[in-house]
Amino acid sequence: MNKQSLHPLRGIITAMVTPLDENLNLDEKGLERLIEHLIGGGAHGIFILGTTGEAPNLPYDVRSALIERACKMAGSRVPVIVGITDTSYRDAIRMAIKSYECGAFAVVAAPPYYFEVGQADLLHYFKRLASESPLPLFLYNAPLNTHLWLEPATVIKAAAESNIIGYKDSGLNMGSFHAVREGVRSLPEFSLLVGPDDLLAEAVLMGAHGGMAGGSNVWPQLYVALYEAAAAHDVNRVAALQQHVVQFNDAIYRSAEHNPLRGLKSALSVLGICGTHVTPPLRPYANAEQDRVQQYLLTVDVFAAPQLSLESTYLRG
Repeated sequence: MNKQSLHPLRGIITAMVTPLDENLNLDEKGLERLIEHLIGGGAHGIFILGTTGEAPNLPYDVRSALIERACKMAGSRVPVIVGITDTSYRDAIRMAIKSYECGAFAVVAAPPYYFEVGQADLLHYFKRLASESPLPLFLYNAPLNTHLWLEPATVIKAAAESNIIGYKDSGLNMGSFHAVREGVRSLPEFSLLVGPDDLLAEAVLMGAHGGMAGGSNVWPQLYVALYEAAAAHDVNRVAALQQHVVQFNDAIYRSAEHNPLRGLKSALSVLGICGTHVTPPLRPYANAEQDRVQQYLLTVDVFAAPQLSLESTYLRG
């Protein structure tokens, strides 16, 4: 795929959870319900096997099954992007090939975790990965998980490679993100996306193309509306929608302890979409936490666009 023939990927690309059954195998019925929920809610794409998808904890047979089923279920309705981050280069390429064979749009890779390596090594790694991947590559800055930081200069150099088409930043450092944005201005086809839900609006207002919001697993219409308001520079609407995001985060993520996917699966179980099963050492929410999530979801309609009243009906407790 020629980068110059692409338009940058825009909008809400849901960082999707992986529905699992009690044996931690893929829950295919839950997966189908979730994908239909996302597409019906206006999500512009689906990102599987990322941090929110528990990729590092999943065996390869489950990863492969997810790639196959997600690509088939989504079809041509929205692009599917697949995380291939791995400590094994050979397995990263193998997952890229699998993704290509199943019809995915692109792959995503963060720095391989465990060994401490410098920026020159990371640049060489991503250039090689991009040259051998049959699909275009998004870089993924996830320092809280990999303990390696993709510095802006490294991303800017990598962006010149023909098969590197975008960048997802979950580094929580908007200064670094803006440095990358300035450094790739001459590459209008290069897609800039953010990871954290609460930075989506700020990033889009400053020139990002969208975000991989985990919260859109539960309430896709909210994050699509927030993206559209920010892209239109409608700051009043952004402010009203951002209040919904703050309330959502407080209800769903409050007890997540840096693992928001537990809260997301809790909410999805309340909605009847999939279960709460997560991979060890993660554990599902306890009853009190689950009850708080359920109480919040009684106050909002996550199957519809958010109401823009500035007064919340969410009962804090």
